[in-house]
Amino acid sequence: MDKVFAYKFSKIYGLLVAKAVRKERSEDEVIACISWLTGYSPEDVRRESQGELSMKEFFTGAPCMNEKRALIKGSVCGVKLAEIEDPLYKDIRILDKLIDDLAKGKSLDKILP
Repeated sequence: MDKVFAYKFSKIYGLLVAKAVRKERSEDEVIACISWLTGYSPEDVRRESQGELSMKEFFTGAPCMNEKRALIKGSVCGVKLAEIEDPLYKDIRILDKLIDDLAKGKSLDKILP
């Protein structure tokens, strides 16, 4: 997990956007998911996507993690979200799940409870 925490948010952001765009979704939709989860404004997300924050710094510095994130269920890379014990790692994987669902064609109103 420590390796995941050390990844630069800017690098992961680029990968998330690329995944969504490959499936004909938009960067704005990715930003909407990140903003919903973390409380960062879209402008803040764009700014941090160019910065040097690690994933750990990005998530621990989030203005207001959405309380409804606990409603996000399912698996990411074969790991059930409900089985992840570390709260920070779970939040990172929830973001992965949101973007996976977006890339699968689900609408934002179906993805974000």
